[in-house]
Amino acid sequence: MKRHHMIRIFYRQDTTIITSTRLDVLNTISIEDIIWIDLLNPIQVERETVESILGTELTTRQEAEEIESSSKYSEDSNEICINTNFLTFSKGEYIVDPVSFILRKNILLSQRNMKLRSFEETVRKVLNLTNVDGFVVFLVLLETRIDFDADFIEQVSSEISVISRKLSLKGTPDGDLLLKINAFQERTMMLRENFVEKQRILSSILKSHFFPKENYENMRVMIKDVGSLLDHVAFNFERLEYMQNTFLGLIDIEQNRIIKIFTVVTVIFMPPTLIASIYGMNFKWMPELTEPWGYPLALLFMVFSSTITLFVFRRKKWL
Repeated sequence: MKRHHMIRIFYRQDTTIITSTRLDVLNTISIEDIIWIDLLNPIQVERETVESILGTELTTRQEAEEIESSSKYSEDSNEICINTNFLTFSKGEYIVDPVSFILRKNILLSQRNMKLRSFEETVRKVLNLTNVDGFVVFLVLLETRIDFDADFIEQVSSEISVISRKLSLKGTPDGDLLLKINAFQERTMMLRENFVEKQRILSSILKSHFFPKENYENMRVMIKDVGSLLDHVAFNFERLEYMQNTFLGLIDIEQNRIIKIFTVVTVIFMPPTLIASIYGMNFKWMPELTEPWGYPLALLFMVFSSTITLFVFRRKKWL
């Protein structure tokens, strides 16, 4: 299936921010006026043009997906390169998409493979700001992403509460509930990994000599926000573990109940089985075998022995 590609260029024109989706605009404006270049599945000519104008090299998808810390954040005297994962919710599933950022000459260059709602929200915010550069856009985008992640946490917490209520109301093990609990554990771990990654990136930026100092306070606030989200994720994970333990405990109770029933039934039928075994022996001299009341007496013994056993079980409150 052919992937949709797009380039969006945000640049200054007097005091107004102009947006264009035409690649040739880059050849008609001054590089000092460019604020943000957003690439969605860029084709070769778009990559080459942007690399030529900014004097940098775009990140490949393979590089963006690497998990090493050095691949997530790197900095030299000219630019900052950041690779991070953005979460999106589609068709009932959480999807992770790698996004690459380059901050160079006060310009933000973003490269991604999917349409992300956080980018559209950032565009709306940026167009209403004044005195904007690439660093400001990046922080607005990151702040918007954190807000959306908080919404994901609220959604997951709400769904976990629904599962918890179902587990409490049913009171009996349901295999589907265990599968849902496992699925939410996977989602929670995915969220945690995403938040930890953002926390590391923000911490790295705070140590940067390249990033403008006036934005540090805003970044510290975002680090606290991410820390709060991590606390909420940890709470959700503990809650899921508690639910899982409760579910397994219910399974143990149900299995013990079933085993108890089988044990009781087995014990109840043991005396009749013993009596039947005795009268089933092939000895010649067994007086009851020749008496007309022998068969009814044997049946009576069987019923009486079972009744006595059942009475003892009830008296001992084993049933």
